[in-house]
Amino acid sequence: MGLFQSFNISASGMTAQQFRADIIAENIANLNTTRAEDGETYRRKIVQFEERGVSTFEKYLSESKRRGSHIGNGVKVTAVGEDTWNDFIMEYDPSHPDADENGYVSYPNVNIVTEMTDLIDASRAYEANITAFDASKAIAQAGLQIGK
Repeated sequence: MGLFQSFNISASGMTAQQFRADIIAENIANLNTTRAEDGETYRRKIVQFEERGVSTFEKYLSESKRRGSHIGNGVKVTAVGEDTWNDFIMEYDPSHPDADENGYVSYPNVNIVTEMTDLIDASRAYEANITAFDASKAIAQAGLQIGK
C-alpha cells in the first residue's frame, strides 16, 4: 500500500461518515414531518456504503490472493435508501390537517434514540479515521526525518 493511498482511505472514510451524519441530521429534522414534498409521510433515510473500487466480496478475495496481500481503496456511499421495514408511527389527532378518516396521523418512522445512537457511531468512525490519518502522517514524517 502506498503512502498516499492510506491518506485517501482515511479521507474517504471521513467523507462517508460526514455524509452519514448529514443524513441522520435530516432524519432528526424531519421527526415531525407528516407530509414531505411529494405529499407522502417522510421516511427515515439510511446510508449504504461499499468499498471503493471492488464491486463484490468474491472479487476482493480473488484480487487479494492474486496480489498476495490485502487491498484497500477506501469507502464510498452507494445509495441513500429508505427504511421500509419499520412502520410509520400512528397518533390519534382528528384535528390535524393530515389525519386520515379515522383521525390518525402518520408520523415518520424516525426513532430519536436510534438516530442518536447512529450519530454517535458515525462520530466515532469519523474520529477513528482521523486517528488513522494522523498515524499515516506521523509515519510519513518519520520517514522524511530518516532521509535527512
